[in-house]
Amino acid sequence: MHSTTVEIRVAGRKILLKMPKNEADIRFVKGITYARWNQSLFVWELPHYPGNLEKLISYFGDRISVIQKEESIQTNNTVKPIISNNEILAVQTPTKRIKLIFGFVPELIKHIKTIPYARWDTKNKWWTIPYSEQFLEEIKREATRLNLVFSYEIETPKKPGIDKLSSKDVAFYKTCPKTYLDKLAELRYSVNTVKTYVPLFEEFINHFPKEDLDSLNDHHVTEFSRFLVTERKVSTSYQNQAINAIKFYFEKVLGGKRKLYFVERPRQEQSLPTVCSVEEIQQILSTIKNLKHKAILSTIYSAGLRISELINLPIHAIDSDRMQIHIENAKGNKDRYTILSTKLLELLRLYFKKERPHYWLFEGMGSTKAKPIQYSDRSIQQILKKALSQTKITKHVTVHTLRHSFATHLLENGTDLRYIQSLLGHSNSKTTEVYTHITTKGFNQIISPLDKLDI
Repeated sequence: MHSTTVEIRVAGRKILLKMPKNEADIRFVKGITYARWNQSLFVWELPHYPGNLEKLISYFGDRISVIQKEESIQTNNTVKPIISNNEILAVQTPTKRIKLIFGFVPELIKHIKTIPYARWDTKNKWWTIPYSEQFLEEIKREATRLNLVFSYEIETPKKPGIDKLSSKDVAFYKTCPKTYLDKLAELRYSVNTVKTYVPLFEEFINHFPKEDLDSLNDHHVTEFSRFLVTERKVSTSYQNQAINAIKFYFEKVLGGKRKLYFVERPRQEQSLPTVCSVEEIQQILSTIKNLKHKAILSTIYSAGLRISELINLPIHAIDSDRMQIHIENAKGNKDRYTILSTKLLELLRLYFKKERPHYWLFEGMGSTKAKPIQYSDRSIQQILKKALSQTKITKHVTVHTLRHSFATHLLENGTDLRYIQSLLGHSNSKTTEVYTHITTKGFNQIISPLDKLDI
């Protein structure tokens, strides 16, 4: 005889519900947002949102035999360690920041304040700075100069927020309406934008499983945006993309007025992009023996391309007469020109003779003249991953790191920031200015105007 009792266990952000199979009970549980069946544990899993536990207790009443609450364990990462007056602890965080924990040392504080994006955390009583090897070495030198014992730790990353809904988590998952897809095609939005907008809009409409699409309004947009910030704990860029995907429906598909949806976010700590040195780029490219693979990474680095720009590069974009590469319909639907390296041109000519691509500069397996196939971003990531495995580089390097390195190396070679901004296709100069904080090469050669005065 099957048990008729119900067990409820609260584990951190989840509620685990064990109950006998009953169609009425299953319908009730499925009606709770994000409820899903956990096949491996044979329990129903619900988010521990305010009110969910109370709903279960009210519904099941006397049938509940167990209600167990497990307090979430606080990790050592959130506890400030005890540091003596002659010590300094540097902790690298998963968000590419360095926590600096030490006693009151005015000279050290004065130096930290000179580091870009340094910030005093009033709640935790420690300083944080962007992670870079250069800044870390600076702090080490200052610690030695001030007779402080320096120690360094890497914080274990912890998964923020709850997972995104998938079609498997919702009984009657709502897909993106055809009118939305048709309007994207009509306005000629890029493939990448379509890939971004569609799942984001589906996440929005499935966040309100009992609401019809026609009944969704500004209130729902604000509520969903707040959910992304407080529960899902997504990045600012993810939140902005989600709002843009929703705005597209209300403004473009339905023809409504433009509106601004704002949800206050916790202050975001700024981090600097990872950059490879010239020597590290040399190591990466030197390990690659495959001509096509070397040409792909060399093109990205030498021209400062995004991975999507490389994939969408047609053969005719290479202008060997003007030594330029024409980037069409890049981010923000903008065109631009970037430089064509002499060495890259030689490499591309060797590659072209061997591979004979049909339309795209770099094509995938099975590509034909009648149906040219673009190279995949996944394959490019694998090329870099394999190359890195054959070097001694330990920093986290991605394909986009090559673009950051291109900009930084141009700056180090004396190229004006305005030209770098144009080559990268940045709309805002402040985006480009971040590279001035990554390098200090050549700063020791700058002479103060005061030194030229006869005083």
